[in-house]
Amino acid sequence: MAGNGRTVRDLRRANRTAVLQRLYFDGPLSRFELGPATGLSSGSVSNVVADLIADGLVEEAGSVDSDGGRPRTLLRVAPASGHMIGVDVGETRVRVELFDLALTELARTERPLEQQRYEVEVIVDHIRSGIDEVLAAAELRSELLLGVGIGVPGIVEHTADRGAVVHGQTIGWDAVPLESLLRDGSPLPDGVPYFIDNGARTLGQAEMWFGAGRGAGNALVVLFGSGVGACLVTPEVRHGRAVEWGHLTVRVRGRRCRCGALGCLEAYAGAESLLARWREEGGRAPRDTDEETALTAMLAAAYPVDGADADPVALAVLEETAEYLGAGLSDLINLFQPERILMGGWAGLQLGSRFLPAVRRHALSYALRHPAERVTIELGKLGPDAVTVGAAILPLADFFDRGGRRPEPDPAVPAPAWRAALQDRVPR
Repeated sequence: MAGNGRTVRDLRRANRTAVLQRLYFDGPLSRFELGPATGLSSGSVSNVVADLIADGLVEEAGSVDSDGGRPRTLLRVAPASGHMIGVDVGETRVRVELFDLALTELARTERPLEQQRYEVEVIVDHIRSGIDEVLAAAELRSELLLGVGIGVPGIVEHTADRGAVVHGQTIGWDAVPLESLLRDGSPLPDGVPYFIDNGARTLGQAEMWFGAGRGAGNALVVLFGSGVGACLVTPEVRHGRAVEWGHLTVRVRGRRCRCGALGCLEAYAGAESLLARWREEGGRAPRDTDEETALTAMLAAAYPVDGADADPVALAVLEETAEYLGAGLSDLINLFQPERILMGGWAGLQLGSRFLPAVRRHALSYALRHPAERVTIELGKLGPDAVTVGAAILPLADFFDRGGRRPEPDPAVPAPAWRAALQDRVPR
């Protein structure tokens, strides 16, 4: 037993985690560099590195000259030593991607959702068949997976008896035991865990680890799609917390939101409501097509590039939407005083730099001066795959937290109990 109640096994796992994370985010590094980077002694670094190399998790990656001595061997995390699947249950499709440990995409597949239909059985079948397809495409055995991460709309509750349960009011999901449903009849071995979380949080996870949020200690990542959501990351909530920002009331007795309430931000600022308002105002919004195609048409109408006259209705609705989004962001600025706000999601990225200056201008005008002067508002950097990447990070973070050990379910403990113990980390 170690002095503070931690066992030798706990210390060994913590040392492995420290070395793996520094190699992953800052590598390749030499053994000499790993000492100050991790705070471990040279002897501990040598022992941990030898252990990780023996497990196939770390490999040599060339060498670098040292000051007057022998060249130092560089080390990196071996990309092929682990694989993860990320799933994005989105608003227009279910996207499934297979990654190696370096988050290089190995295979992907997409299942369109017809008219945003979220029948539970359909979503479960899309996820199962998508997992089978990407594994077959990469010729990878399911036993080699570290886990499957899934980003979903709604609030996710982790229970001891049914695993992850999804409360998705806007999509008609009332306490859906998604993890249990996926487990029943799943081709995956019992030892492969599912990690299910809110899609805004997985988007935030990806941007904080690899995108525009890296290095920020206090940030908000906004998902702007058919609806809107946000993920808050602070020193106190380093793994991120989903915020139901889209259901903040912005207008008393206003438009009815798809959640059923009146005056929600999502009823004015989501892509679904944006297109609906264009039609209601007499705009030439296309029908019988998906939201992404319709939003593209709206942008082309509002900002024509061929010298044609702009559609005044489309332009007015977009400008009004920018103000609603800005006002909603001002609430987040006043409440949480973030260093950065990052906008992602398919609609946010599609509207892009043409839309963001107006959103930024309104946000700063509605917010308190002191926090407004200290925040930057930018687009996310990871593109439309950010939710899927963030979902794949969930099993990756758990793998690191275990010191590079694969999860082994304890038959005496219900599986959801150890799955819910996930403590994903934000890199320095």
